[in-house]
Amino acid sequence: MATPISSTPTATSSFSKRERRQSMAERRPSTSYTPAVIPHLAGLETPQEMSPLKLEECDVVIIGTGLSQSILAAALAWQGTQVLHIDNNHYYGDSSSCLTIDQLKKWCVDVNQGKFNHFKDAQIYIPGGKRSNKYTSRDYGIDLTPKIMFCQSDLLSLLIQSRVYRYLEFQSLANFHVFENDDFKQKITNSTSKHDIFTDKTLSLITKRNLMKFLKFILIEEEHVRRALVKQYSNRPIHEFLTQEFKLEESQINELVYSIGLCNKQETTTKEAVIRIRRFLSSFDCYGKFPCMTSKFGGPGEISQGFCRSAAVAGTTYKLSTTMTDFDPVSKTAHFSDGSNIKVNEKIIISPTQIPKFLVPSYQKLTESLPSYYITRLITVVKRDCKEWMDPPQSASAAIVVFPPHSLPTDNESAVQVIIQNGDSGVCPEGQSIWYSHTCEQDLARAKRDLECAFEKMEMALLRGTPGTIPDVLDDIDLFSAGTTPMADSFKLGSSLANFMPKEKVEIVCKVGYVQQTYINPDLSNVFKANPNNSITCKKVPTGVDDEDMIIFGNMPSSELSYDGIITNVKQIYARVTGTDDDFFDVDFEDDDEEMQDHQQPQQPQVNQSGQVLGGIVGGGRMDEDAIDEDVIEDDSDDDHKPFGVDQMEL
Repeated sequence: MATPISSTPTATSSFSKRERRQSMAERRPSTSYTPAVIPHLAGLETPQEMSPLKLEECDVVIIGTGLSQSILAAALAWQGTQVLHIDNNHYYGDSSSCLTIDQLKKWCVDVNQGKFNHFKDAQIYIPGGKRSNKYTSRDYGIDLTPKIMFCQSDLLSLLIQSRVYRYLEFQSLANFHVFENDDFKQKITNSTSKHDIFTDKTLSLITKRNLMKFLKFILIEEEHVRRALVKQYSNRPIHEFLTQEFKLEESQINELVYSIGLCNKQETTTKEAVIRIRRFLSSFDCYGKFPCMTSKFGGPGEISQGFCRSAAVAGTTYKLSTTMTDFDPVSKTAHFSDGSNIKVNEKIIISPTQIPKFLVPSYQKLTESLPSYYITRLITVVKRDCKEWMDPPQSASAAIVVFPPHSLPTDNESAVQVIIQNGDSGVCPEGQSIWYSHTCEQDLARAKRDLECAFEKMEMALLRGTPGTIPDVLDDIDLFSAGTTPMADSFKLGSSLANFMPKEKVEIVCKVGYVQQTYINPDLSNVFKANPNNSITCKKVPTGVDDEDMIIFGNMPSSELSYDGIITNVKQIYARVTGTDDDFFDVDFEDDDEEMQDHQQPQQPQVNQSGQVLGGIVGGGRMDEDAIDEDVIEDDSDDDHKPFGVDQMEL
């Protein structure tokens, strides 16, 4: 075992200079429940010093603390596997990290220096810099790969089954907007029911009937009937299916396909789209009138820490700032950057962002036949709470905005999807918001234009509802018709302001753009039907020793906005380690539950009156990283907010 490390969250002197956000344990200290016997959380809460690991052997080494790797570590550890879990970063999360602004500055510099595989073109823009743009870096938790969780999902089921939800806090997400005809149409809120989705009072009676027919088809129709009809259109675009079978109009199709289904392309097949739409509708009313949730204080990075903590409780040893430098397949000895040498009895699982130099040629050879997919991301921190997109504004903390294909002036081929989270979600100060936008457009220049255009439309939507910015157009609008109350801070002003030109800009704290590469198809087909020909996780890495299958490469996060596909991918790797996934998290937590009942701990996520889903015990790792200011662009001019303007803002 490694040298015992206290679980008290105190920083060692070597880490005191590194900027970080508070850990889960520091944010919500738990005194209500402590198991009678608990292993030391080796290296999890107080990072280990640079002395070598005091291990002679282990069963599995996992390199990278991303979400997939963290789930895998916990699953293996609870089955009695001795796991060594390391990361070459100073913080947890890997490609799923939740970073402060200063950590993000350093990350952008490292990306452009080639230190993070599968990321490129990273740029960060801070107008005015800290001289005039006052902010506290650690008040922000910015996800590199933000995601939302459907209430009917295998990850949520696993969080409950594994009791990891007790380390987390969830919030409802029920605000979905579609951009069409140069206006944002709010389709779903916290007061919406399944029936309401299809009974908009502005729709004609015929359209309502067609929509209700489709709703019954998705949720009530017998499985064999639904399958038979979908099979007729299986590989044909969903637009054909909805138009020909249900006589739906373009507006309703956009809502179903891009807002409810969260599809990316017009060419999305009927089979895929129907599955996505059903996912949304079946998730309604599981915990309340919302289909999705977000985790408070951060997304995948926060959940990663929860599984790391679970793995540590089960005996996994953790160490940061460490990587594998060599591996001898004959003696099965792994050599690490801290000078330690450890025998590995079973497998080595490696994150694609942390591949040791000696394995890079093998990785390149295995992936050269795989098609790659780019995800272009634009993250903007704005000095607005964006309550205009949220209902009810007093309790909602997040919203989804979707720009369907061809809805932007750039004539976007792929949808632009945006997650909005404000200060109530714990990722930024009160009164501010983070806009996470991304597109799967493979033409990167076009992708960046699409994201910038979407940002401008969102910015304009906020400004056109600001008092004092709309006097020139009010004369043309009958604000009191049909009993409508004038609301200068809402989007009820509608498309009449399509030509509105704002006289100002939304203030921003920072803006970050980057491109991520993955080998996962946007439709997740090579996850759910993975094989050695289409998935890196199924390929064997040659080590020069016959019949050895010691090394497994993991996958980068997909472009999917939800967590779908992650558990399936983890189970595939788990099966390669253990031979089967039949016992994946097959652990009896009943004894633990009996102790928990004495302390009034919940047995599943609960929802409070504001739609917030609460967890229980809280704990987790640290977020440490050096702060680098000199390599980030800090411009005193606020005239242009474009991180993708490479001619002006290349790092």
